[in-house]
Amino acid sequence: MSVERAMPSSGRPFRLLTVLDKMIIKELFFTVTAVLTVLVVIIVSRKFIRVLAQAIEGNIANETVMALLGMKIVIATTAFLPAALFMAVLMVLGRMYREQEMSAISSAGGGAFTIYRSVFLLVVPLSLVGVGLSMFAAPWAEARTEELMHQDKQNADIRGISAGRFSEYSDGELIFYTETVDDEGHMHHVFVQNKQGGKLGVVNAESGWLKNLPGGLYLVLENGQRVMGVPGNKDFVIEAFQEYSVLIEKKVTVLSLGREAIPTRTLWVSQELRDIAEVQDRLNTPLGVVLLAVLAVPLAKLSPRGGIYGSMLVAFGIYFVYGNLQRVNHSWVISGALPAWVGYFWVDTALLLLGITMLVRLYGWRWCLQSLTGKVAG
Repeated sequence: MSVERAMPSSGRPFRLLTVLDKMIIKELFFTVTAVLTVLVVIIVSRKFIRVLAQAIEGNIANETVMALLGMKIVIATTAFLPAALFMAVLMVLGRMYREQEMSAISSAGGGAFTIYRSVFLLVVPLSLVGVGLSMFAAPWAEARTEELMHQDKQNADIRGISAGRFSEYSDGELIFYTETVDDEGHMHHVFVQNKQGGKLGVVNAESGWLKNLPGGLYLVLENGQRVMGVPGNKDFVIEAFQEYSVLIEKKVTVLSLGREAIPTRTLWVSQELRDIAEVQDRLNTPLGVVLLAVLAVPLAKLSPRGGIYGSMLVAFGIYFVYGNLQRVNHSWVISGALPAWVGYFWVDTALLLLGITMLVRLYGWRWCLQSLTGKVAG
């Protein structure tokens, strides 16, 4: 068909989206959303169980739990966006092949490039979303997660002070109890048991409050009695006081961000191999979205004898190999066994060549060359 015949006629208005485009984009969007939701829920649920366990033990504040859940959803969405799109394209186009919708499209003059056009009208925006997630949102979520965990580790010893409950701090070195706590944070009828140099001290006071002093965070007690001694001996010291302070030990931790949490702009200018490998790893999300979509279109064509899940099993095998090559290649770049400029891109190039090979195998070399030169309408 000539180029003139392929152009829209002057009497027919040009449409950016055809009916086929709208149908495929709609089905792909809802399928990607469903698959991505399932994958994220499964992965985040497994990791969130450990977060809940730490919250129950008092290592994480209750108000931090939901924030950590949101951060983990962002990270998991970034990691599984390419896989979700790959499965969605296979499911949508595979259904169209099984229900003979592809045969109807072919009889109307539509070919592989017609399908690619419809698919990539969604793939291109999703790849841009992948850039934002992998280059900016995921590192921010990783950094925020580490900051929240760092803050909770620092405050682990003073968390959980509440009226009517015994609380244990500093690995059992300090046991604290207060009968009531007023709105201003002052505690009334306070009991404290602490160990100092092998001696056991028991303190009862009428009131107390927490106060930051140069030496750390202290529990300041007023109007009470202190008993100190070694259990089993008779030489106990009993003394009354008007004011007595007990040091609540705080864990001193240093916030050290992992490479996953370092901003991309910082890694981009670094010459260290680990930083270069991390940048390349982040680029894999948008590249994976595009390349896996290229591969999925010819892979979705089912053989009449292949069964419903024939292509899906092959797709899982290809994605498994692709993911493992990425992890192996990451270690090769870090160790210097592979030049940094080659990076992950040889894996992506291999995936692209595989997609082109499957497309040629499906339609033939002659048809592909004629399509590229404009002698056959897509």
